[in-house]
Amino acid sequence: MSVNSAEPAGSVDVVLVKGGRTKIRYEAGLLSDDGTRITVRAPWAGDAVRDFGFVRFEAGDVFTEYYWRDRWYAVKEVRDATGALKGWYCDITRPATLSGGELVVEDLDLDLWRSADGTDVRRLDEDEFEESGLAERDPAAAAAAVTALDELEALATVEGGLESLLA
Repeated sequence: MSVNSAEPAGSVDVVLVKGGRTKIRYEAGLLSDDGTRITVRAPWAGDAVRDFGFVRFEAGDVFTEYYWRDRWYAVKEVRDATGALKGWYCDITRPATLSGGELVVEDLDLDLWRSADGTDVRRLDEDEFEESGLAERDPAAAAAAVTALDELEALATVEGGLESLLA
């Protein structure tokens, strides 16, 4: 059975932290937790449409989100209200922690987008990452973040590469 067809086994609050503050908190259905990878599903949690120019996140969109306790990224499969795949939005993060019903993830500014058809793979927010000062404050974390972005980009540019993380 595919993770996308599984019924939620409960719920968690996803807490995205950025710059030491909670950026967003939302409830998600817990689909699985194998001890390393945590998979949740949630509707678009934004208050309004978010138009990036290359993709729009809007009411009715559903995100199946994959978080790892041992990797520096999260991968979010994005589908519209009809179930059609829009693509994958990948956040570069510190490894996720799950405790007491809260899935906490620290966003490190870098992101990657891959369209459903694989023709659009783009690195995002590298300027924000530079401005964050992480390289000066925590050089090891900054290096891990850049390595994670490079790894995801390499996977996103080969057929089935990104999807192999989610199987």
